[in-house]
Amino acid sequence: MAFPVDESRIRAAEDALGRTFPDALRQRLMSENGGEIDDADDGYWFLYPVYDDSDRRRLGRSANHVVKETETWRSQADGFPQNAVPVAEDQEGNAIVLLPGDDRFYVWDHELRETEPIELIFDE
Repeated sequence: MAFPVDESRIRAAEDALGRTFPDALRQRLMSENGGEIDDADDGYWFLYPVYDDSDRRRLGRSANHVVKETETWRSQADGFPQNAVPVAEDQEGNAIVLLPGDDRFYVWDHELRETEPIELIFDE
């Protein structure tokens, strides 16, 4: 279950990652920190939350936060672009990523080890 998060938590994640998030992602995280994204073409994606230790429940629900997951993808996923920030994953080993200097979203395909643009609409 997703929950709202304070903008200061988003800024802390952005600072740790060295980039800002696109406005649509920031707005989604402020209203729902994590949760699912339904993409008509590719199915469901699981959006990484930002870390929130404001209470025990939020701490537990944000354990797989975007900064931690970025470190994991970069160190463990063969062929993953080292400058990418993964913001969501599917159940097949693919990720939605942000690339440096670009606010568009991309799908990183773990089999092809390539990225291609994807249009995401964050419904509230």
